[in-house]
Amino acid sequence: MRNASLTPPIVVLAGVLLLTACGSQKADSRSDGLTQRQRSDATGPPSKSSCGASNSDASAKPSTSALSGSPSGLEKGGVRITGSSGGTRACAEFDVTNHGTEPFTYTISFEFLSDSGAALTQTKQTVPSVKPGQTVKRTVAMGEVPSHPTGAAQVRIAKVRSVPAEEATSDTEGTCPPSGVRVYADDGDAAMGLRVVSLHLENCGTRIHRLNGYPKLQLLDEGHKPVNGVKILQGGSAIATGTGADGTPQPLELKPGERAYAGLVWRNTVEGGVDKPVNVPYVRVWEKPGADPVMVIPEFDLGTTGKLGVGPWKKRASGR
Repeated sequence: MRNASLTPPIVVLAGVLLLTACGSQKADSRSDGLTQRQRSDATGPPSKSSCGASNSDASAKPSTSALSGSPSGLEKGGVRITGSSGGTRACAEFDVTNHGTEPFTYTISFEFLSDSGAALTQTKQTVPSVKPGQTVKRTVAMGEVPSHPTGAAQVRIAKVRSVPAEEATSDTEGTCPPSGVRVYADDGDAAMGLRVVSLHLENCGTRIHRLNGYPKLQLLDEGHKPVNGVKILQGGSAIATGTGADGTPQPLELKPGERAYAGLVWRNTVEGGVDKPVNVPYVRVWEKPGADPVMVIPEFDLGTTGKLGVGPWKKRASGR
């Protein structure tokens, strides 16, 4: 098993950039310890977006201030907003620098706000396989929001997560991994303090894939270090019944294109259990013994319960 103690840049940015002309309003440049050659070594040009249309949008109302709050809040942990564009199709330019020692894949959550501070939309963007010492430049666009008034908008980075590139996952898109199986987590469901997230496994290869048992999990904190003090229990009924994560393991044979799932169940209450609430952003998953691990981002808010229930793999019905 690979060393679980990793320390890539993980950060939540609270700064807000008022959107003006994309590329014309730049955040303060600072020395980040990289050479000019390293900074210019990007994996490719910025992704396509609507920034070009926004630049010529006559309805855009330039702001008189580029930053709201501390400038340092827009450049933290290797992620930086560098330019912006307002109007009805607002966008922002940003770059990601990997200060670690191995390639990482970054998932960045952006929030677009109106000029009055009301939330307009949220979006995520994934920047794959950023090499150590490399800076990658990208663009994120808000897209059309019917209720968005003309004028200036704001953008902020709500959350940044990163996983080792060789353990990064994808859902139903992208190239099938060499293993022939794709494992990922959904966004889950929550009701009255009960949380349920499902792991999904798709046989995207060409051979039958066999399962019989529970996925093996390792809980990791924001620094990718193991989280201690949480009991991982077999069966969702150890936490609550009726979640779909109960039952006993059954031998499964997945033909190419077929899928399975396993439920993860917990409560986020703060009564009893451990001394203080436990949050687990990352989970390393082995779908069966001997399999290559993948890292998912379920954002467990375990409260003080100190327990997580894991259901057995079950075959997903065709068409669901």
